[in-house]
Amino acid sequence: MSQGKSKTLEQKRAEHAWNVVSQVAETQDKKRIEEFALQSKKLTVRVLTSGLGPALAFLEAKDYARDLRKALNDWIATQNWAKRQVATSTTQASLIERIIQGDSEFLRLATDEVVSYMQWLVRFTEAKL
Repeated sequence: MSQGKSKTLEQKRAEHAWNVVSQVAETQDKKRIEEFALQSKKLTVRVLTSGLGPALAFLEAKDYARDLRKALNDWIATQNWAKRQVATSTTQASLIERIIQGDSEFLRLATDEVVSYMQWLVRFTEAKL
């Protein structure tokens, strides 16, 4: 890519997802990889069926896919609209905490972004894991 040209949001999503999947693959922990792959494939359906908050709460309650939860936290934290969230005390909070403390606009934007991001994550999970 030539200098001076910025990446599209899709390229940024793809790059982040690729890096996450690569890191999980490098662990060589078979159980961790299988759990990541399984929960990644199921998450979008859970979000569309129950909503982002309940889907994340399920992962938290079962202590499933820490790598996936971290990836989503990290990705959403990079978004400009998420950085502008009013309550500064939530900037280091988990995504589920930010959803609980945030407003309806934050929830809507986070849901849309997670669904879009998961398309890349699932593709790369299927390719690499």
